[in-house]
Amino acid sequence: MASSQPVKPRPPKALELATVDEDDLRDEGSYRGIGFYDLDLTGRSAKGAEFDQCRFNRADLSESSLVKVSLTDCLVESSNFANVHGDQSALLRVAVKDSRLTGLHWLDGVLRDVTLSDCRTDLSVFRASRFDTVLFEDCNLTGADFTGADLTGATFTRCDLTGAQFSGASMDGTRLTGCVLSGVGGVTSFAGATISTGDLVTLSHTLAAALNITIADA
Repeated sequence: MASSQPVKPRPPKALELATVDEDDLRDEGSYRGIGFYDLDLTGRSAKGAEFDQCRFNRADLSESSLVKVSLTDCLVESSNFANVHGDQSALLRVAVKDSRLTGLHWLDGVLRDVTLSDCRTDLSVFRASRFDTVLFEDCNLTGADFTGADLTGATFTRCDLTGAQFSGASMDGTRLTGCVLSGVGGVTSFAGATISTGDLVTLSHTLAAALNITIADA
């Protein structure tokens, strides 16, 4: 069962501001207590990199490859992570707010004590990832792919999940409140989830369609 709220990140009291010359992303890079502010880091590669107590604000990492990286005690605000590939990577005590994550690929990864709020996360892919105390709040998750994911520790609040895919996902303990669930795939994976009454109405019609059940007025 998901706990009420993820543990908040523990950022440092002071940050060293990053520059492209000194702190450009690189393989096996180690970044600690660094503020990535207003930086264009598009299309970079940082395989195996570690980010500890860092802050991303108005940073653009779109189209970058962050394979096997870890972000711990990090804050991400008003940044662009669109089409980032972060396969086999980990988010640990991370808060993401008002950011664009369209097309983000986070395959076979781990998210623990993570909050994503007011984010555009449409067409994102979280296949086979594990969610341990993760909150999606007021996020656009249309067309997101959670195939085979362990969502037992995930909470979705006021999210648009139109057309999202949940085939083969584990959802015993997942909580959904005030979400849009039109056209979701893999609806039978919702077994064990806790769903608000309003969401259940839409989900029941989607389930009926998946099972070829005709709903007729009495």
